[in-house]
Amino acid sequence: MRALFVATGCLALATQIVGCVVHTQPDEFFQLKPESAANRAMQTRGFETRDEAELLSASAAVLQDLGYQVEESVREVGFLRATKERSAREHGQDITRFLVFLVTCGFVLGGEPPIIIPVDLHQKIAATLVTRPINTQSTRQEVRVVFYRVVWKGDGSAGRQPIPPGEQRMEMLRDPVLYQTFFAKLSKAVFLEPFAL
Repeated sequence: MRALFVATGCLALATQIVGCVVHTQPDEFFQLKPESAANRAMQTRGFETRDEAELLSASAAVLQDLGYQVEESVREVGFLRATKERSAREHGQDITRFLVFLVTCGFVLGGEPPIIIPVDLHQKIAATLVTRPINTQSTRQEVRVVFYRVVWKGDGSAGRQPIPPGEQRMEMLRDPVLYQTFFAKLSKAVFLEPFAL
């Protein structure tokens, strides 16, 4: 009787979740979202200079100062990528994992093991930067930097189904302070005042 009750509850939950799926038309993939312009404004600054190579070198130095290691740099096209690795552990996730474990310990009486949710373990934070001239005389340069991270999860289990470690997700970092700090340091490094584009 209890198994039937659990199965009925799971089926009801599954139908609710499936009903929440929003189908996306192919042409919607190419539409800009309302936050796209705000993100671009946060990630981009202009500088009054002809020296694109100096901007790229100074950007690499600023990123290294912030703890990143430059992994790739192509001066001819004004591109560089830098990364740093950090722990992704958050106490809130550990507390949630413990509470879910406690709540599902009652499953042991029904012959099912408790649920152990995976938590974030490790992250690789990356910065991708591009410089380019924004006028025909090449007296103004644009610098755009995008910070993002890849997070790897630990192991867990859902009933008798183990969840192996290593699942990952990628997300753009949208903290304005991160971008403001980068551009403030870059401005000091090249002795130029940036302007918004």
